[in-house]
Formats: sequence, C-alpha cells, structure tokens
Amino acid sequence: MEIKDAIRAAIEELILPDMNKIRADNNEIKVALNLTNKRLDDMNGHLIDQSRRIDEVNKRIDEINKSVNQRFDETNKRFDDINRSVNQRFDETNQNINQRIDALREKLQDEIAKTNIRLDRLFEIIVRRDEHVKLERRMAHLEKEVNDIKRAIAA
Repeated sequence: MEIKDAIRAAIEELILPDMNKIRADNNEIKVALNLTNKRLDDMNGHLIDQSRRIDEVNKRIDEINKSVNQRFDETNKRFDDINRSVNQRFDETNQNINQRIDALREKLQDEIAKTNIRLDRLFEIIVRRDEHVKLERRMAHLEKEVNDIKRAIAA
C-alpha cells in the first residue's frame, strides 16, 4: 500500500495544484458567466423595452397615417367639389356667352341685311343717275343732229 500511497501522493502533488488552479479558473468562469448572463438578461429586458417602444411608435405612426389619409381624402373631396362648381360656372358662362353671341350674330345679320338693302338702293340710284347722264348726252346729241338736219334742209 505504500506504493499505492506514494503514487497517490505523487499524483496529488502533480495534479492537485493544477486541479486547484482549474477549480479557481472554473469559479472565475462561473462568476464571469453569471455576470454575462446578468448582462444578457439586462440586454433582453432593454430589447423588450425598446421593442415595446417601437411598437408604440408604430401605432402612433399608423394613427398619424390614418389622420393624414383622412385629411387628404377630405381635401380631395373639397377639390372635387370646387372643380364641379367651377366647371358648372364655366358651363353656365359658356351658355350665356353662346346666347349673347347668337343674339349678336342675329343682330349683325339683320344690320348686314339692312346695309345690303341700302347699298342696293344706292346702286340703283347711281345707275339711274348714270343712265340719266347718258340720256342727257344722247338727247343733246340728238338735238344737235336735228338742228344740223334743219340747217341742212333750210339751206
């Protein structure tokens, strides 16, 4: 047994200091692991809190989007109403203008017709005067011929 004890003592002398060192290192690793686990738990809590905040912000953004979309819809409806009103006014104005243009056209056509009648009368008067002048010239010429014939007979 002495050999056994001697071998055991030798192994303990060689391995025991290393075992104690391994145990001390293991304890340090456990402490570091516990600290790391605690930090991971803190980080998880922080991430959960950040996730909750992000969800709240997303909800607020969704509400703002709904509000903005609703306002855009209301504004678009107002623009549509304004467009309809303006188009209706344009149509009414165009109808009024067309009616006034038609009335003016009829008035102008009447005035043109009256002017044409007056021009026709003026033309008739001018033609009559021209014919009258021609007749006077012809008459004067005929009277001269008659006088020449009378002179020729008398002579």
